[in-house]
Amino acid sequence: MSEDPAPDPTLSRLGAALGDLPKRGLPPVERWNPPYCGPIDIRIAADGTWHHNGSPIRREKMVKLFASILRHEPDGRTVLVTPVESVGITVDDAAFVAVEMAVDGTGEGRRISFRTNVDDLVSVDSEHALRFEKGADGALKPYLHVRRSLWALVTRALTYDLVELAEERTVAGRRWLGLWAGGTFHTIAPAEAA
Repeated sequence: MSEDPAPDPTLSRLGAALGDLPKRGLPPVERWNPPYCGPIDIRIAADGTWHHNGSPIRREKMVKLFASILRHEPDGRTVLVTPVESVGITVDDAAFVAVEMAVDGTGEGRRISFRTNVDDLVSVDSEHALRFEKGADGALKPYLHVRRSLWALVTRALTYDLVELAEERTVAGRRWLGLWAGGTFHTIAPAEAA
């Protein structure tokens, strides 16, 4: 019979530092300025799976807790931050994955909302924009701004649904393929390139 491995001291410290926080809403990580304590072996894979020491973190509550204290620093690092310490983690692509989408309305009045892999609910608008990039393989990769300069990669299946909503429109004198959501036209690519 094997024993459970000893708890990781870094994960225990992070959990303890967060234990007394209010349970409502997101912690105010933008107001915390603790010392940076260096990187730890936590990685968010491109598919949104969180790993610690090379193994997936299976406890959904722990993943959601850590996701709530993510912050993207001006120097490009992604950190987990508590009132007493900040530690760097690795993010392969985006901090989150948009896994479910709801569309209401059409054209300029269309509303699009997403649910992320950590159950954030985000409605696309001027503050929660969609951006589109080409991946290394040339495939279209849409991203949704979730919060605090953190983005969600939209799944491939939902990408096809977004492209079906696309239309051409002139923006700043140039024809663009894009889509309306939340009162904003989100450009995908120049129409001549599409």
